[in-house]
Amino acid sequence: MKIKFVLVFLLFCGSVKAQNVNIIPQPKLVTAGTGQFTFNNHSSVGVNDASLLPVARYFQKQVNQSTGLTLNVDNKDAGSTIHLLLTNGDPTPGAYSLKISPEEITVSSSNRDGVFYGAMSLLQLLRDQPRGETISLQALAINDVPRYQWRGLMLDESRHFFGMEKVKQILDWMAYYKLNKFHWHLTDAQGWRLEIKKYPKLTLVGGRGNHTDSTADPQYYTQPQIKEIIAYAADRSITVIPEIDMPGHATAANKAYPQFSGGSVEGYENFTFNPSIDSTYQFLGDIIKETTALFPSKMMHLGGDEVALGVKAWSLNPSIAGFMQKNNFADVGELERYFFKRVADTALSTGAKVLAWDEATGTNLPADKAIIFWWRQNLPGQLHLAIQKGYQVVLCPRLPMYFDFVQDADHISGRRWKGVYNTVGSVYGFPEKSMQNNEDLQSKQIIGVQANIWTEMIGSEKRLDFMLFPRIAGLAEAGWTAPELKDEEAFDNRLKASIKIYDAANIYYFNPFDKFFHDEAIDFGPKIRRMPKPESVDYSDEDRPRRRRHGRSSKKSHSSSKHSSSKHSSSKKSSSSKKSSSSSGKSHKSSHKKKR
Repeated sequence: MKIKFVLVFLLFCGSVKAQNVNIIPQPKLVTAGTGQFTFNNHSSVGVNDASLLPVARYFQKQVNQSTGLTLNVDNKDAGSTIHLLLTNGDPTPGAYSLKISPEEITVSSSNRDGVFYGAMSLLQLLRDQPRGETISLQALAINDVPRYQWRGLMLDESRHFFGMEKVKQILDWMAYYKLNKFHWHLTDAQGWRLEIKKYPKLTLVGGRGNHTDSTADPQYYTQPQIKEIIAYAADRSITVIPEIDMPGHATAANKAYPQFSGGSVEGYENFTFNPSIDSTYQFLGDIIKETTALFPSKMMHLGGDEVALGVKAWSLNPSIAGFMQKNNFADVGELERYFFKRVADTALSTGAKVLAWDEATGTNLPADKAIIFWWRQNLPGQLHLAIQKGYQVVLCPRLPMYFDFVQDADHISGRRWKGVYNTVGSVYGFPEKSMQNNEDLQSKQIIGVQANIWTEMIGSEKRLDFMLFPRIAGLAEAGWTAPELKDEEAFDNRLKASIKIYDAANIYYFNPFDKFFHDEAIDFGPKIRRMPKPESVDYSDEDRPRRRRHGRSSKKSHSSSKHSSSKHSSSKKSSSSKKSSSSSGKSHKSSHKKKR
């Protein structure tokens, strides 16, 4: 009996020790083995299915970039020492097994995505070792499966535009952390960033300006560039979903084609589309059809949020008022729902699913063809209603999943509510940590989580990195790791290993373990000289940074939006992503204040 107890104890210790491998997100089960596998320039990667060749080549490239080793890739499995295999295993999308023995390494899954994720776990193990002519890994076995099928990141490129190379870099990091949905916010009040061939002024005029400079040259993506990014993402097991926001946040489109404007109110110029004329629906229908044809995801995010900010203009428009009376609409809310259902039907007619912010919960969309994004954590009733109506739901509440919020009490630029900071720890603990009393969290209709990066206060790649890293690692855990496996202390240890990788990649990140390691990257906002590493910062009433009202962005801005650092080399924006046009519209000074 004593011998049996000792054996069980040793096996338990081996499993626990292996669970501490530096992989983010944490695998479901890790068991230690005996011996080591040694990588060298003669190691070869083989596949048993041609669909896995892009996975093998991507793994080969990443290993070379991060370790200096040059692996060989074979289009067949025989004779290789590293096997990427499609097998009849766990049918869950993304599930995989990884086995390392002294003789060989096997990554297997029932699906291509699972093999890719297993390769990313192997890559993380390699990057955790010192560089050399050979690299040895401890034998182990991993069986892993994602918690959620939607593990998303949204980037707003309307407020500020970053270009192809930066987007590709973000996609690389998403792949590294097994994130699989890239939600691309391409239109808003400040700029239209997607080429629509039928309406060229959308980019030539609507693409002019950004949140802080209404006269900036047009910046947008051509359709060939969009296709390139979609293919780049697909190679990394990432689906790209476009967002065309409507009927609100439409100023850029209305600047290009003012005949479709729903009017203006103070502070929200031409904020909505006109819901009372057929030509509006023809215009938007053409855009929707051209967009869904461009994106193979068969998903179209139509926005639908914050229409109330500019909807007063509808009430003041005689044509719209007459349309409401003719159709017996009781109020503008009913008209808004009519509008959204009509444009959604156009998207559905193309075979695409309709995605929308949680305001669209009140619209009668077909439950099996719509996904609701719950962003207003102060309105849990919207989440409950969406589930009650049968919608699938993605959780992306402002707290803690908005990455434009500051992440530390000492930070002075970015969105901040009194006493509220979206730390990497709060992201890691999501959703249980912030929704522990919400029974809806147990619903199977919740398909995943997403973080949103709004860029009113992010104008440079340096600041974008500072706001994204390391919270992207917490996001990976929130989407993948089962709640019973979460351990914040263990996560901190794995995160410290990831931070070393950020240094090697020249990422200008926030270090939660040494918050003055990098100065806060500030593009717009008050500039305050920092004292060297104080225990705490105590501002006087005169010096205290002004906190924004509920959800609003700071009005202060400075012309010097770029920062340089010897520790960070910014990626160059693709010059082909920037277009100039002499046919731009009149200079438009944006005064829209983002609430979401």
